[in-house]
Amino acid sequence: MSDPHILLSGELLALAMPRQDMLPRYHQWENDARTILGYGNQWAQSWETRAAGYERQRGNERFQQFEVVRLDDNTPVGMTILEVNTYVRTAEFVVVLSPEERGKGYATEAARLTLDWAFHLAHLRMVWLKVLEPNVAGIKAYEKAGFRPAGRLRQSGYWLGEPVDELLMDALPADFPGPSAVRSALGD
Repeated sequence: MSDPHILLSGELLALAMPRQDMLPRYHQWENDARTILGYGNQWAQSWETRAAGYERQRGNERFQQFEVVRLDDNTPVGMTILEVNTYVRTAEFVVVLSPEERGKGYATEAARLTLDWAFHLAHLRMVWLKVLEPNVAGIKAYEKAGFRPAGRLRQSGYWLGEPVDELLMDALPADFPGPSAVRSALGD
């Protein structure tokens, strides 16, 4: 495994460039039953589909991926993604954490670092996400990172076989809780 190329460091975590040699681990995280449940998916994704998708996404400026790395030992613990709408300068936020790294507060810091990048480097006006209503831990992590309730899609998702609402959350630059790792890196 190659060393991570760190882009932005926080307190415990950093955003790094995604690495092709990590693709099997990303695939494993994405196909964990809890990840599938949290995304509201129904099926695991084949290796061939994931590998082909990685190649398409690498050159797509509207699909910005970050590997989330624990700073004390450079261990990859997850990924965040910004699916950018360049016409209106907004993005959908997605996060996946390694199953063994969940419950450690990493989702909040990973989301905060990604928002910091989105607002202070990518100059996005708004970042939004969808989360299934029963995912209380995810909702709390997103709120701590600066996301606010923005709406509800009634009965649009499934949780353990039951229809549930998807909550929409968004964040504006004014919602960013700081401190900014970008400003700190630049000496501001």
